[in-house]
Amino acid sequence: MTNNSSVNKTLEMTRLALLVAMNCVSAYIIIPLPFSLSPLALQTLIVNLVGFVLSPKQAFITMLIYILVGLIGIPVFTGGTAGPAKLFGPTGGYIIGFMVAVTLIAWLRGKDYSLKRFALVGIGVGIPVIYIFGALQLKFLTDMNWEAVILTGVLPFIPLDIVKCLAAAVIAKPILKIFDR
Repeated sequence: MTNNSSVNKTLEMTRLALLVAMNCVSAYIIIPLPFSLSPLALQTLIVNLVGFVLSPKQAFITMLIYILVGLIGIPVFTGGTAGPAKLFGPTGGYIIGFMVAVTLIAWLRGKDYSLKRFALVGIGVGIPVIYIFGALQLKFLTDMNWEAVILTGVLPFIPLDIVKCLAAAVIAKPILKIFDR
């Protein structure tokens, strides 16, 4: 006979590992932008999904594991990069923002699935949090003026990030059904 607690722990660890792996893979799906230090990446879809399907604690742990894996040198950051230089470099603020964003998304999204609420939380809270952390680090490490930071590190990403957020909100529904089994 299996212990219910150990089964639940195993399921939780499997979910977190799956979402860490999905985040790692999504960081490789990029479109470089010649005018920006950051490429367009599929990663924000997965970041939103993590916030939509996990508890705040689980979401935080998932992103923390992802960051630690990249920090020790495994190439899981955007475009297959890794290490402290990436995390603490000009675009590392976006990665740090992921951890804060998923926690807030998971906390604010509510207990029951709602496409509208999920999308509003992702677009209204998650995306701005990521941009704030990213823009601040970009500004202070490159000494760009604020206009350049916004024009190269925020504005080009808004339309596709909104689409990715909406897609994550749609994808969250069947994943939540599977997770609730």
